[in-house]
Amino acid sequence: MSKLSGTASARLRADYMRIKFDPVPYVTAEPLPSNILEWHYVVEGPEESPYEGGYYHGKLVFPMEYPFRPPSIYMITPSGRFKTNTRLCLSISDFHPDTWNPAWSVSTILTGLLSFMLEKAPTFGSIETSDFEKRQLAQQSLTFNLKDKVFTELFPETTEAIQNKLAQREQELAERAKASENGSMNDRGPTSNDSRKPNPDAAQMSALTNLLVVVGFAMFAWTVTYIVSTLSEEEG
Repeated sequence: MSKLSGTASARLRADYMRIKFDPVPYVTAEPLPSNILEWHYVVEGPEESPYEGGYYHGKLVFPMEYPFRPPSIYMITPSGRFKTNTRLCLSISDFHPDTWNPAWSVSTILTGLLSFMLEKAPTFGSIETSDFEKRQLAQQSLTFNLKDKVFTELFPETTEAIQNKLAQREQELAERAKASENGSMNDRGPTSNDSRKPNPDAAQMSALTNLLVVVGFAMFAWTVTYIVSTLSEEEG
């Protein structure tokens, strides 16, 4: 191992300890177990941004001359902000070795990446999309990342969080579908079986009609009897 590569390894180990002790907000990072010069990161979309709810996987590829030369920066998960699997032109990337500061660490790089992600300034490797498209990609990022073996192996806790979110999303969709189905059945009104059931109001009206008929007939019979009796008395 050369002196420079040994320096890079020692510095990256120190950066790793620093990032574990003082994590970067919204960002998790891990080096490959087989190659400390390649780090993978996950950006969790900040609240009240078009990326909210999304998880964005990318990687940093450090040169053997790190920290005297900057890394290459890539985004792997579609975000609507950066092209995927393309070197990004940032002031903290290998596109600008003239502006690189060896005092900057992995935490500095990830903080700068997140800051630039939330901006709209164009650069090489960036793309323009609407906030609606970014929100759609944020929702799609969950299933996208679960298909990536490196992602699931390096970030088991994030993987579990994504799986829980997907399960919750499926449960909510099932509950909405069930509520919608019940609402449709209620809107249809009574079923054919319900129409066969006797109507209490109709039965009461029928009984009342029959009673009126009986009473009317009795009164008619009494009237006829009275008239006949009266005529008989007059003739007598």
